[in-house]
Amino acid sequence: MTAITAAPPAGARGKRRRSSSWTIMPATYLASIVILGLTVVPLLYVFLDGARSTAQISANSTALPNPWVWSNYGTILTSAAFWEFLGNSALIATVATALAVGLGSMAAFALSRYVFRGREVVFTLFISGLLFPLQIAALPLFLQLQLMGLLDNQFGVALPEAAFSLPITILILRPFMRGIPGDLEDAAMVDGASRLRFFAQILLPMCKPALVTVALLAFVTSWNQFLLPLLVFSTQSHFTLPLGVSTFQSTYSSNTALILAFTALAAVPALAVFLWGQRYLVAGASGAVKG
Repeated sequence: MTAITAAPPAGARGKRRRSSSWTIMPATYLASIVILGLTVVPLLYVFLDGARSTAQISANSTALPNPWVWSNYGTILTSAAFWEFLGNSALIATVATALAVGLGSMAAFALSRYVFRGREVVFTLFISGLLFPLQIAALPLFLQLQLMGLLDNQFGVALPEAAFSLPITILILRPFMRGIPGDLEDAAMVDGASRLRFFAQILLPMCKPALVTVALLAFVTSWNQFLLPLLVFSTQSHFTLPLGVSTFQSTYSSNTALILAFTALAAVPALAVFLWGQRYLVAGASGAVKG
C-alpha cells in the first residue's frame, strides 16, 4: 500500500513563505544598491568634476570640489555653440519621437484590432528590425540618404532614427492595444464613431502609459545617438550634442574640467525627460506584458 503523507498545515506553509521572502529581500536590495552604484556614481562624478579645476582633478580624481569652480558651467551656458548643439538635438529628437510614436501607434492599431491574412508575418517583419542594429545598416543607409539628398540635413538623421524606433514601439503598443476590450469598440461604432475616431479619441487616451513609454525610449535613444549624426552631418552648425561633446573635447583637450562640465550639461535634458516619464514606464511595460 502507498503511504499517504498529510499536507503540511497552512501555518507551516506561511512560515516557509515568510522565511523565503526574508532570504530574497536582502539579495534584492543588495543587487539594487550595486546597480545604483554602477549607474549613478559615475554620473555623479561627472557633475562634480565639472565643478572642479583641471589641477584639482589631476591631484585627486575622486575628491570633492574644493573650492567649487562654477565658472566651468557658466562658460558652457554662455557659449553659443552649446545652445546650437542643444537646439539641433531637440529638433531631431522631437521629430524622430513624433514620427516613431505616430506611425508606430497606427501600425500597432492595425496589427492588434484588424484580422487579415499575413498579419503575423507583417508583425514579425517589424519586430525583426530589433535584430539589426544601426551599425550593420550604416553603409547602405548612408548611400540611400545620399540618393535622397538628405545628407547634412536634420531630417536625414530624424527619419532613420524614427525607423529604428518603430520595432520596439510596435512591440510595446500592440499587446497594450489588444488588451482593450472589443466591446468598447463595438459600443463606439453603435454610437456612430468611425474606426479613426475610436483610435484617436478613445484608444490612444487609454494607452497613455504605453505611449509615454515608447516616446521616452525613442527620445532618449535619439538624444544619445552618435553614429548616425556622424555619418550624415559634415557642417558643424548641424551637429547634435553628442557630436558637440566630441568637437568640444578635441578643441579643449587640455581642460578636462571644462569638458566634463559640457558632458554633464549635455546629459541634463535627457535625464529630465526620463525623470518626468519614469512613472509611466512600469505601467506601460506591465500593460504590454499583460496584453
